[in-house]
Amino acid sequence: MQKIDVVVVGGGIAGLTAAIYAAKAGKQTVVIEKQNRLGGRAISNKKKGAYFNLGAHALYKGDALATFRELGLSLQGKKPSAFAYGIWKGKLSPLPSDMKSLFTTPLLSWKGKMEFASCLTKLSKADTRPFDRISIRQWVEGNVRDPMVRHIFYSLLRTAGYVAGPDLPAAGPVLKQLQNALKGALYLDRGWGELIEELRKKASELGVRLLTNTKVSSVDTRGGIVRQVLCEDGTKIDTHHVILATSPAIANELVPFAEKTALHTWKEQAIEVTAACLDVALKRLPKPKQQFAYGIDQTVFLTNQSRAAYLSDDGAQVISLIKYQGKETNPDSDLHELEGVLDLMQPGWREQLIVKQYLPKMTVCHDFMHMKRLENPGPAVPEIQGLYVAGEWASHGEVLADAATASAKRAIQHMLSLEGKERNAFYEHRGII
Repeated sequence: MQKIDVVVVGGGIAGLTAAIYAAKAGKQTVVIEKQNRLGGRAISNKKKGAYFNLGAHALYKGDALATFRELGLSLQGKKPSAFAYGIWKGKLSPLPSDMKSLFTTPLLSWKGKMEFASCLTKLSKADTRPFDRISIRQWVEGNVRDPMVRHIFYSLLRTAGYVAGPDLPAAGPVLKQLQNALKGALYLDRGWGELIEELRKKASELGVRLLTNTKVSSVDTRGGIVRQVLCEDGTKIDTHHVILATSPAIANELVPFAEKTALHTWKEQAIEVTAACLDVALKRLPKPKQQFAYGIDQTVFLTNQSRAAYLSDDGAQVISLIKYQGKETNPDSDLHELEGVLDLMQPGWREQLIVKQYLPKMTVCHDFMHMKRLENPGPAVPEIQGLYVAGEWASHGEVLADAATASAKRAIQHMLSLEGKERNAFYEHRGII
């Protein structure tokens, strides 16, 4: 039997962030991860000298970047050029990403160019929170008149939020994410695995115990209070604080009688987002200028991350492609579509291929702020004292990695604020205050 102040279940970005902030607050903390390495969906795989993330990853100027900077992480990498192509009816055309491309793109009429520039200028300064209760489609149809400008905005917002359709996502969070993206993205050297390694080191330096290859079987919450964490290998840890940095479905499985708590609501309202992800390492680019593209009439995206980050030990060009998926998915047709985008952008790429990675149905996030959501999850499970949730699905308006770090910090802040209230109540009872 062990006694620990805080147990974090799940060693991805949310779990590691929560553990670090708990340890910084002086709490004896342990992270339990069922896989053999930390990182969750932020791991990187090295194949033939190339560093592949699990799908295209970029850090925008949001909560995650601010959090990692606050923690002193080095975050080696660079901002890529924003010049991009749009794929429309099987052809490439420059997207309006700067003044030159705005005036030269054949995608827009003169009137459309003026409206696009005006919309982008307004959006860059807008408070997006009033749009939290309308869908992306409602925002676009209500704010954009030109049909092609609408198509381009749908494409940009799809890429910001990773959701294929415009009817489910709440507009506010995705518009905020687009604002962040327009300030520039950061591609990380050696992939996000390097970020995870920095988080691991930071956690270790602060005394966090990191248990991998260990699966939690249940959390003892008798009497509505966190008491113990039980693992499949027989390990039992006494604790009063558990942060579930898992999916909502796993959180439900770990807590007895979860159906009587908010965990059940959060699981039932969750809508998982998936994507087909193709990464290739090429000896060289057949078309060196064609490195970045948004699908306009296809739910696809391509970026050569090597144009800004060190992603190969031998100078290979590492390109990431995404097919944003809806409910119906087909691994073969999705791969065919992604390879078709590569044919368009980099004709002859097969002759330059060193290695590739195809993930036919990668989980992007377990939930997000959508029009069917009843409530925002967490940070605390109200029915169980000492139980918290964190993860990209526990969003209160943030998107993806930003939601992971923000929810982790919310959980720790909530835990510490409750402790503060209990301490004050004790001192008042003793007549000290």
